[in-house]
Amino acid sequence: MRVIFAGTPEFARVALEHLLAAGFTVPLVLSQPDRPAGRGMKLQASPVKQCALEHGIAVAQPRSLRLDGKYPDEAAAAKAAIEAAQADVMVVAAYGLILPQWVLDAPRLGCLNIHASLLPRWRGAAPIHRAIEAGDSETGVTIMQMDAGLDTGDMLLLEATPITPADTQALLHDRLAQLGGRLIVQALRQAAGGRLVATPQPAEGVSYAHKIDKAEALIDWSDSAEAIARRVRAFDPFPGASTQLGTEVIKLWASEIDSYSRPQDARFGQVLRIDADGISVACGAGSVLRLTTLQRAGGKRLPAADFLRGFALAPGMVLGATA
Repeated sequence: MRVIFAGTPEFARVALEHLLAAGFTVPLVLSQPDRPAGRGMKLQASPVKQCALEHGIAVAQPRSLRLDGKYPDEAAAAKAAIEAAQADVMVVAAYGLILPQWVLDAPRLGCLNIHASLLPRWRGAAPIHRAIEAGDSETGVTIMQMDAGLDTGDMLLLEATPITPADTQALLHDRLAQLGGRLIVQALRQAAGGRLVATPQPAEGVSYAHKIDKAEALIDWSDSAEAIARRVRAFDPFPGASTQLGTEVIKLWASEIDSYSRPQDARFGQVLRIDADGISVACGAGSVLRLTTLQRAGGKRLPAADFLRGFALAPGMVLGATA
C-alpha cells in the first residue's frame, strides 16, 4: 500500500516511523514550512521532515493547499506531487493545514487522521492539554476518516488509555503518540484487506479542544487547588503554568494538594508556609496547593528547597501580585 503522510510535530513523527517500520511505501511527505527556533532563531525543519529526509522520502512544504488561496503556485505544486505519488491513502497527524476537498478526494481510500482523543470529545487543536485540564479519567486515540468538518469524520478505530494523577502533557503525549502509531498501522492493514468498518460519531458528548493561548499560563489563585494542579500538569511542557511576584515570573512545574488548613482570612495566592515538602499556597474553595518544582526566568527547573536558596520567598507574600 502506498501512503502519503502529512504531519509536522513529534507526535506525527512517531506515527511515520511506525508506518515505515511496518513496511508501508511512503513516496511523499507533507509538512509545515521550516520555522525559526532556538536562541538563534535559525530555520529548523519539523520532526516529520527530518524523519522523511533520513529515509530518503520526498518532502513538500506548501504554506497552503488551497488552489484559490494566497499561495496558489505552492498549492498547485503540492497537487502535482500528490498526483504523482499515486497513493492509496493519505495519513494525517497534527499537520497544521486545512485539507481542501480536492486533497480529501485524491487518494483511493481518502485521508485517515490520527486524533489524540476519544471522539467526539475534544475535537480540535489541543486535545491532550484539555483532557488533563478538565480532569478526564481517560483519553485515547481515534483513527478517523477525514471529511470537510473539524474532526467530524467517521471513526475507524478507537482505543482508550487512562489519565493518571501523575500524567503531564508531555507524558500523555508520548503514550498517545505510540498508541497512534500502532493504531494507524492496524487500520491500514485492515483497509488493505477490506476489513475497516466506519462508524459515525455520536451526536452526544461533543466538546472542543481550543488552541492553547500563552495567556492561559498565568495561574488564577481563586481557582481550587485541584483545578490549578491539573493546569500545571496540562501545561507541562507548553506553555508552562506561571505566576508572578512583583515583576518576577515564576514557572510552576509540579504541585500536589496540601491538607494544610487554610486560614479564613488568607488571600488567594498567599504563601501560608514553607517547609521541606514545598511551598503551600492559599487557593479558592478553601483549598491549599503545595508547589514542589519551580523555575525562575532564565533558570532551571528546581525542587522547591533548591529554588528557595536563590529566591527570597516567605510566608505572607502573595503570588500573583504584580506590584
